[in-house]
Amino acid sequence: MNWTKGLRLPAEYSLHHDRVTGAKVHQLTAHESTNHATYFLQSSFTPDGGTMLFISNRSGSWQLFAVTEFPGGDIVQLTDGTPIHPFSPAFHPAGDRVFFVRGSGIWWLRLDTLAEGCVVDFGGGSMGECSFDASGEWLVAAVKKEAQSGLAVGRADGTAWHVIPFPRTVIHPQFHPLDPEWIEFAGDPAPRMHRVRRDGTELECLHVHDNQEFVVHETFLGQTGQVVYTVWPRALRSLDWRTREHRTIADFNAWHITPNRAGTAVLCDTNHPDEGIFIVDVATGTRRLVCLSASSNGGSQWRTSRY
Repeated sequence: MNWTKGLRLPAEYSLHHDRVTGAKVHQLTAHESTNHATYFLQSSFTPDGGTMLFISNRSGSWQLFAVTEFPGGDIVQLTDGTPIHPFSPAFHPAGDRVFFVRGSGIWWLRLDTLAEGCVVDFGGGSMGECSFDASGEWLVAAVKKEAQSGLAVGRADGTAWHVIPFPRTVIHPQFHPLDPEWIEFAGDPAPRMHRVRRDGTELECLHVHDNQEFVVHETFLGQTGQVVYTVWPRALRSLDWRTREHRTIADFNAWHITPNRAGTAVLCDTNHPDEGIFIVDVATGTRRLVCLSASSNGGSQWRTSRY
């Protein structure tokens, strides 16, 4: 098969019901390759919910694909050539373009024409996934070149790019949903949660802890402006952006977490043991099983509850 952008493949869709809860489970891919959605901090869907992105190595390298007319439409290959970073794609808030990392640069792709171009290239090194501010004007991504780690920040039109240095590995930077001057990011190893202004000033640690406290998968609690995170495998917690007050939402082994926009509920999976996928009520901490994950749970590196 000639794997090139624009290639249209028949749907691989199937529907079944969870054996415990009876929930409808939509399986979108069936190819004997690795296929996954965007990183859990980014939506895989266009704003209208009609198209879903996924990343696959079915062509022999990591490329971007889409399920059209979700959930049962054809599959279309969106990129080819040099592989992309498989967890880097992010929709522009307008929904007309996808931005992703390829090599040491950030690229854009139009969904209607599949035209693409480079936003910025740092001429070597590596980059993590990119993330937009709420307006779609600004982008941020982790970057490492030679021995220097940091945050790459700039406009989506390719202007005003600069690097904010950091002495340790940077992962998962995110703009504050209500104030695009602020960026939250993770440092690795601990302590993990930090924030810095977009211009590189006021860098500070949000929570001081050591490697015995496994803080992970922090993100913003919808549009509340607060931070939600897991102390795995013990608890799902929140952090007040202003007062630094911590609150335990629920005591259980929540893993990847995705809040709704209102910040009233958190969708999460569980890990070691895998107990399924849950929706957690933020106010009360009660949780409801949505379905089993049927995951292979191959991440043996996470069996130890510390860094």
